[in-house]
Amino acid sequence: MARNHEVFGLGAVRLQSGATLPDARIAYKTYGSLNARGDNAIVMPTFYTGTHVRNEGYLRRVPSLDPSRYFIVSIDLFGNGLSSSPSNTAPPFDGPRFPAVTLYDNVACQHRLLTERLGVSRIALALGWSMAGCQAYQWAAQFPDMVDAILPFCASARTSPHNKVFLEGPKAALMADEAFAGGEYASPPEAGLRAFGRVYAGWAYSQTFYRERLHRELGFETWEELLLDWERHHLCWDANDLLAKIRTWQDGDIGANELYRGDFERALGAIRARAILVSCTTDLYFPPEDNRFEADRMPNAELRPYPSPWGHCVASPSRESGDFMQFLDDCVTELLAA
Repeated sequence: MARNHEVFGLGAVRLQSGATLPDARIAYKTYGSLNARGDNAIVMPTFYTGTHVRNEGYLRRVPSLDPSRYFIVSIDLFGNGLSSSPSNTAPPFDGPRFPAVTLYDNVACQHRLLTERLGVSRIALALGWSMAGCQAYQWAAQFPDMVDAILPFCASARTSPHNKVFLEGPKAALMADEAFAGGEYASPPEAGLRAFGRVYAGWAYSQTFYRERLHRELGFETWEELLLDWERHHLCWDANDLLAKIRTWQDGDIGANELYRGDFERALGAIRARAILVSCTTDLYFPPEDNRFEADRMPNAELRPYPSPWGHCVASPSRESGDFMQFLDDCVTELLAA
């Protein structure tokens, strides 16, 4: 099958955990051209159940992400089935033996892609939804001299305890399927994957979303129909890939590295990039209170809560209604103009 992306071979990568991932690779796709100075790059990592293909939803609906002016690099997260993942890594690191990969590891490898292969010298903007936004924070803290601006939306610089507990729910539902077999399944653990999607859907939207039956705007007459759609979506994913990315998400913390030695507030204070932190007022994963804590400790950041009953999914690139994408476009325009 022809692929619509490129792959950058990293060789053996030493991870924060101390493990070495042999023959590591990251998938990516670029749009537009790098200028002579190498400083018009926009970096768009991928989110939890996303790939560079789903990121193209933002390119279609946010006009200021303009490939005629900027060199846009969409980079696939480790564990998403395109970059190195449990499902595509050779023994002895296949399946449940895939090593823990942090956001720090992801960004270190993305930096190699940008500098070694693509010739990028500066990043005009790093942005993204959910785990992609967490990587935008990571970029700004890990390489503060390289990043001009960040726009994380529905994300955080450190995964909160409540967020970690939420993730334990779908994780436990998946692993409880007898067919999961400790990650050594011979065929997909369908009951566990369906349960994973069903648990996840309760957190993706707000209480108001369900009370006002906003699922009808997505074409589902009942909330049960919406849950069945979430089940079907997660049947498309490899179970070990889903769990590997959950571990990456739960370990998210821009201060958890040798640069900042666990000092989260010091890491926030080291971010030099201009930053607009966009939260949704009803997001059950990344509430505005967490982003307020971050904005107050970042030297050049502003928090802009977006009021909506759609919760975390207000920012989904699949949504075709609502004003969020215009709001996002205004933020991108402002950051790039500055």
